[in-house]
Amino acid sequence: MSGSTVGAPGTPRRYLHSLWLLSARDLKVRYSTSFLGYLWSVLDPLVMSAIYWFVFTQVFHRDVGEEPYIIFLISALLPWVWFNAAVGDFTRAFKKDARLVRSTAIPRTIWVNRIVLSKGVEYLFSLPVLAIFIVVNVIVEKDPAQTVHIGWGALWMPVAVLMQTILLVGLGLLVAPLCVMYVDLERTTALILRALFYATPIIYNVTDLPGFAQTLGAFNPLAGIFMLYRMPFFPEQWNPFALTVSAVMTVAIFGLGVWVFRTLERPVLKEL
Repeated sequence: MSGSTVGAPGTPRRYLHSLWLLSARDLKVRYSTSFLGYLWSVLDPLVMSAIYWFVFTQVFHRDVGEEPYIIFLISALLPWVWFNAAVGDFTRAFKKDARLVRSTAIPRTIWVNRIVLSKGVEYLFSLPVLAIFIVVNVIVEKDPAQTVHIGWGALWMPVAVLMQTILLVGLGLLVAPLCVMYVDLERTTALILRALFYATPIIYNVTDLPGFAQTLGAFNPLAGIFMLYRMPFFPEQWNPFALTVSAVMTVAIFGLGVWVFRTLERPVLKEL
């Protein structure tokens, strides 16, 4: 994005090296300054999953989702934590390191991409939560209908990770510069994320929605992506329409993000 660095010899290698160093720094700060360190990557989604599982299985009569519900819930909740944390950090991506953003010689997209990478690594670190519940389910559950089975759908998980990465990069390139230009957008983004949690098929599936709401729900780009995360355990959730819409919207948001970032890069530097 920066005119002085595009096409320079060795730029991609320097960019990737810098991206890894910044992401590793973020992870080191997160884990080394906390007493529980890595355990927070496990405890956060674990506590959230336990709360929602209790509410929707023990308190309310649930007629959405699949069995075992805890696997259905966690398989979408973990990538949501990645999405939510990344978008929240996008709002402060440039303000947090304003001096470095102004003086850096590498493309400034790195301040968005490092968030996507570091939060993505945290997502990978949280996967043992899902693995533990799968093992417990297989050992404890006596009813075959309640036992989780991992099938060919596992091949879709890397596709889901790739699509979510592209979507987050696009959103980051869109949100980060806009939050510098319009301060109120930081709080607005937080409100949107709260509403988006319930508008995203995490505690339910798109097919659980009634009538036209089902079609409308498929236009949430996370709907098709989260479906892919669930494919290893719930292949009957396969929804080509939701996947197609998610893929198109992911590419469109990425393109919009690139355009907005290129348009606002100079004004953002003046504003910092």
